[in-house]
Amino acid sequence: MSMKSKPSWIPEIFYEEADEGLTSNIPFIQVPQNEYMPKLLFIFESRETGEMEPGQEGEDLPVTEMDLHQYADMHALKSGLTSIEYDRVREALGLEPMRSAVEKGAKITQKIRENVQQ
Repeated sequence: MSMKSKPSWIPEIFYEEADEGLTSNIPFIQVPQNEYMPKLLFIFESRETGEMEPGQEGEDLPVTEMDLHQYADMHALKSGLTSIEYDRVREALGLEPMRSAVEKGAKITQKIRENVQQ
């Protein structure tokens, strides 16, 4: 899907819930069978300013500010950037460079395997 073409569906962000409440803090997007996960998401941040303004009926309504944020798919970035560029993006996001993250992940996986075998 080209970034310029209009998507035939609009992604919705969901949170998994059970009877007891939220089961995961990680949201998901249900992608239809013939569609693709968006490579870029645009999300507005809405914050009340503390000020009020009159509504249509004269009632006080909070004034909100909207700030547009963009979230990129790390898989798309990894496939489109050099490893040095990708590491710079990761570091800008507060993540470790890939090599370091992979090494730490391998150590954690090894510890899990050792614990399972015991």
